[in-house]
Amino acid sequence: MKYLLKNLYFEIPLAWAQLSHQKVRLAVATTGVCFANILMFTQLGLLAMLTEGTTKLHESLGGDLILVSSFSPSLQFRIAFPQAYLYQAASIDGVEAVAPVYISRANWVNPSQLSQPNNSQSRVRRRRGFFGNEVRVIAFNPTQTFVMKLPEVQQQLPKLTTPDAVLFDRLSQEDLGNIPQSLTKQKEVVTLMENQRTYAVGLFSMGSTINDKGNIIISDWNYALRNGQNSLKSARLGVVKLKKGANIQTVQAQLRQRLPQEVSVFTHEQLIQREQQFHESQPEGIILKFGTIVGFVVGVIILYQVLYSDVSDHLAEYATLKAMGYSDRALLLVILQEAVILGVMGFIPGFFASVGIYNLLVTLTRIPLVMKASVAIQVFLLTIIMCSISGAIATTKLRSADPADVF
Repeated sequence: MKYLLKNLYFEIPLAWAQLSHQKVRLAVATTGVCFANILMFTQLGLLAMLTEGTTKLHESLGGDLILVSSFSPSLQFRIAFPQAYLYQAASIDGVEAVAPVYISRANWVNPSQLSQPNNSQSRVRRRRGFFGNEVRVIAFNPTQTFVMKLPEVQQQLPKLTTPDAVLFDRLSQEDLGNIPQSLTKQKEVVTLMENQRTYAVGLFSMGSTINDKGNIIISDWNYALRNGQNSLKSARLGVVKLKKGANIQTVQAQLRQRLPQEVSVFTHEQLIQREQQFHESQPEGIILKFGTIVGFVVGVIILYQVLYSDVSDHLAEYATLKAMGYSDRALLLVILQEAVILGVMGFIPGFFASVGIYNLLVTLTRIPLVMKASVAIQVFLLTIIMCSISGAIATTKLRSADPADVF
């Protein structure tokens, strides 16, 4: 034990002394690790934006179980199922209520463009603004209060009973208009949705996605007036509320048995996991994962070059230590400690720089993205592994060094 403590006491100062001896090389190595960390953080952050950002609607749903079409691997596909299946689900023992949710997209006009002067140039800008801005429309019966569990939505459900009234997502992209600020000065904001007058009467927070610039919530009654009564015959989702005391696994099994194969039954966790797995398997998800690997490899190469140069420059000193009786393993630990020190020194600025990049992406895209502890731990572990690999490779020359050859 005393030998190990003595060795440890010797190795840690030596590792730091080797690194700090040449300040420029230390700065270059730290910058390289920092760059590799930022690259990995950015790729994993974009992957989180792609996967977790698309599940904000899933996380906002209430109830206990969710019904979706079996032919729809993701909610981004406009695949619905007959509403008649919801009546079958409501007859299952343990089910208290089932509510349909209708999801579509609609053209949205920035309200500020409606008040532009009526000259030819303004008309051109208005016509351009009338197209290309789409919102995701979420419709359901506001009397079925269990459909959405967002407190803001729960409090404002009575407002949706007004004709042409909608709730607007305050986290929508700026192209859709500065409606949140306008609602602080007036009770409603008038705009056009699918060329029909629409009143934004309240706000909620959900967040935009890669595919949707923003969200609005509307009552199923107003939805039918705009799209026809036939639009209510098929639902994109079915939110199932269970009776108090009902076992969710038992009811889920009964629903799967009684309902046609065209309908799948998920818990909230299963639906979210299914959506994330779909996006991770898509080309963009694979590209971002590959980008993380590239950042890892770049860090390995940079650190290897630095550590190899350090070993080469101090080969005589290492040979002296070997002649004094230090084993290759003891000197390998010194190099590995150098690598870990560089990893920690590069990780800290890389972490804070990545937090700034995340905040910038949120500002530019309005897509929710936060630095999660799981991502930080994952990158830190990758950094330590990256540094250990670099250190192990760099000691190849050290293991082959013979004190007799050096002197």
